[in-house]
Amino acid sequence: MPKVLFLTTSHNYNDDRIFHHQAKALKNSGYEVKICSLYEDYKGAIEGIKIESYAVLEESIQKKTETFQDVCMNFLPDCIICSEPLAVVAVKDFVKEKKISCIYDITEWYPSMSMMKEYRFPNKIFQAIKFSLIQIYAGFLSTHFIFGESTKKFPLAYLFGLKKQMILPYYPDPVYIKENIKPLEPGTISLCYTGQISKDKGIGNFFNAIRKIHEKSPELKIKVIIVGSTKEKSDEVYFSKLLNENTFAEIDIRKPTSFEKFTEVFADADLCFDLREINFENNHSLPIKLFYFMGVGKPVVYSDLKGIREHMGKLSFVNLVDPRNADHIAEIVINYTRNPELYRSHAINAITEFKERYNWTLIRNFFIGFVNRSIDK
Repeated sequence: MPKVLFLTTSHNYNDDRIFHHQAKALKNSGYEVKICSLYEDYKGAIEGIKIESYAVLEESIQKKTETFQDVCMNFLPDCIICSEPLAVVAVKDFVKEKKISCIYDITEWYPSMSMMKEYRFPNKIFQAIKFSLIQIYAGFLSTHFIFGESTKKFPLAYLFGLKKQMILPYYPDPVYIKENIKPLEPGTISLCYTGQISKDKGIGNFFNAIRKIHEKSPELKIKVIIVGSTKEKSDEVYFSKLLNENTFAEIDIRKPTSFEKFTEVFADADLCFDLREINFENNHSLPIKLFYFMGVGKPVVYSDLKGIREHMGKLSFVNLVDPRNADHIAEIVINYTRNPELYRSHAINAITEFKERYNWTLIRNFFIGFVNRSIDK
């Protein structure tokens, strides 16, 4: 039975992509699977997948490296799948000595904007160069690449073009989707925002659109569902200000829930929103939430991101918008309330596209085959 080890520094051991999709797919195909995360302490097994996780994220690089190395020596995998450069670098000697495959699964920008925000100019330039060189070094050490989306292929796919690689999008397994097409209630609209509550992620743009809807259609009852939480104190202050300025709407704030129940928590919404700012990083990303929204059967109002257009083309249920154009966004929402059949057709289109093009069952075997070929190289 082949052994596959997942290593991650910043993702939890029960991460949706690593645990709920990749690890489960391999386990169900006869592999022995272990996940090691540096995010939280946990030892045991979940659904037959071994977990050896340590809360050492704030420890030294040496401590993190040694943790990964010890797990490798005890498990003796035939293939290692790494989510961050540190994991790749930590196991380079083990990979070389045992002549096994090391797959680098690139799903995040490295360095990301969040990594760089703590640095000031000109140190920020130095740090960006340093992190970029680490990323390139990890690409050099890896034997294979998995890219979460085509826009994240740069620079590794071009610097190391001879290495085997695949695109593995963030499509959800239908088992985690609670389908719910709602008929619109006359005179009422329920609008949903999910995820981190911050200005960058678009909470301000969302409330600007709500105010504009109220101005254009004051008789319309607006219900707002917010699923998420703030991380920074500044975001908390900003969010409180927005709430105080929008007392005309009925606002329901819901705590983040487990991954397995994520789609249940917004199933009663009519429309789902993501109006994140269009900076370089956001613009070249393919947001995971979009696939969950469509699976449930929700028409979507989303920032007009290059990552969405390049990967998915024209969609029959998504309204791609300038996130700061509250007037245009309001017109889209009001148009749905006046044309319930249009709303229903978009909801049906969302589920149809999810089932036919954008779910995990369609790409699962490509992932399993890629891992298997990396072992048999």
